[in-house]
Amino acid sequence: AGTRTGVMGVAPARQELGQLPYRLDIRLAQRCHVMLTDPLEQARRAGRQLHHFHGGLRLRHNKKISCELPIERSAMPARLFVPLLQHTGEEAEPLVSRGQRVLKGEPIGCFEHLGSGCVHAPTSGTVSAIDLHPISHPSGIEGRCVIIEPDGIDQWTEQHPLADWRTAEPEDLRRVIGSAGIVGLGGAVFPTGFKVQEASRRGIHTLILNGAECEPYISCDEMLMREQPASVILGAQILQRAVGAERTVIAIEDQMGAVQQALQEALGAAGAEHIDIVKVTTIYPEGGEKQLIQVLTGLEVPSGGRPTDLGLLCQNVATATAVARAVVQGKALIERVVTVTGNGVHRPRNLLAAIGTPIADLVRQSGGYTEDAARLVLGGPMMGYPLNSDANPVIKAANCILVLTEQDIRAAQPEMPCIRCGECARVCPAVLQPQQLHWTALHGLWDEAVAAGLADCIECGCCAFVCPSHIPLVDWFRHGKSQLQRLASEHAAADAARQRFEAREARLAQVEADRRKRMEEKKRGLRSKRDKQERIAAAVERARARRDGEP
Repeated sequence: AGTRTGVMGVAPARQELGQLPYRLDIRLAQRCHVMLTDPLEQARRAGRQLHHFHGGLRLRHNKKISCELPIERSAMPARLFVPLLQHTGEEAEPLVSRGQRVLKGEPIGCFEHLGSGCVHAPTSGTVSAIDLHPISHPSGIEGRCVIIEPDGIDQWTEQHPLADWRTAEPEDLRRVIGSAGIVGLGGAVFPTGFKVQEASRRGIHTLILNGAECEPYISCDEMLMREQPASVILGAQILQRAVGAERTVIAIEDQMGAVQQALQEALGAAGAEHIDIVKVTTIYPEGGEKQLIQVLTGLEVPSGGRPTDLGLLCQNVATATAVARAVVQGKALIERVVTVTGNGVHRPRNLLAAIGTPIADLVRQSGGYTEDAARLVLGGPMMGYPLNSDANPVIKAANCILVLTEQDIRAAQPEMPCIRCGECARVCPAVLQPQQLHWTALHGLWDEAVAAGLADCIECGCCAFVCPSHIPLVDWFRHGKSQLQRLASEHAAADAARQRFEAREARLAQVEADRRKRMEEKKRGLRSKRDKQERIAAAVERARARRDGEP
């Protein structure tokens, strides 16, 4: 978050960058409006009327420096480090072994927990090792990587595109999307195959393509929409058919004039129907899924719920482009556009990089580091996280490589007690009370933290950015979420142990009951046998008595 990278100062920057010029109780406004309009009907009109979300920040864009050059394909490195963990969930299991030759697009790891977790080879070559390596994770941990030495041939594996996506069954489209290893390229890396399957079951009326790239410095989506608008429109059409949506809304920022023109021309060339391009106000974090939906519909996604609860499916524009390549060309997700930017590189730009490419190679192709380069960040200045080394590889979630100088990094400030000023609550887009969440996390009151909405925090960093006490609020919230996950794991383990104990006790009780039943049956058998013997003896005595009584 902003507290991690420390890009901008607090007090002077607030006056320089400005805040939202309004305060809006969105829940009250929404409640009054919904009394007159059914929520599902209101959701169907997404984009016809724009609304506001609570809080947010107006920040300097700093995007122009990386948009002056066209997207260029990065050079293939000497070795690719492809992590097996590149999606929400657990690490994929390797499907290859050391010394094996692989082809471009061939599956090298797969994880089926959410229906789509495959990792594919970015080029042809030889697997030199499957070993631990930094995987560009926020925690800085290492993970298993398939290390590939390219052979320079770049030979594709056999591809199986669909003959005609317009006539293909939606289930076939969803199957191809799931097998291509496509995940959300906006940063969440949630398997797209699972999302489209769920959306088709829930019944979706509107597909939203998120092109609102609101975080400073990041421009990969903007350049993608400028240069490949036809692929974005094609991906929108395919996704719309795959989930059965009635219409599609492509949301872009109001500062993206060139993008709007490119998309409009692509719409006309494709003859695409039921697709609308909507410009939204550039306010951070409007690119967040829930915030964008609120802007387009005036409705909030329910706490703990999903956009599908409103009949909506939200996907990133880069994800849509990956879907188009998978369905029409049969190509798996093996590369992505990455913004390499910041005052710490000589030539900021956007590069099309193979997954697994060391970040150092991208920086080198961007002119290398400047003399005052001081910090390397994966992501933007608000939600990104620092990297310890540029040997880390490009992953599917890597939308930006930000190199900061000493002038960009605010000086470390001592953390002071909360003064309850309420600034954090004013800018929180999730309509939470960050000061209250901080108090619960500080004292380990996890039940109260859950009740206060800790799970709804999107970790945007707005609260930490404006905090005059320099409290690393987002770090506290991440800590709280990790503690809740730990407690949930412990409770699950305790429940499993209790269930095992209860099952054992029930099993032993059943064994004892069966033993007692057998004993009772045996006793009844013995009593029956004794009774029979007594009846026989009595009959013998009677017969003897009759015999002795005869003359």
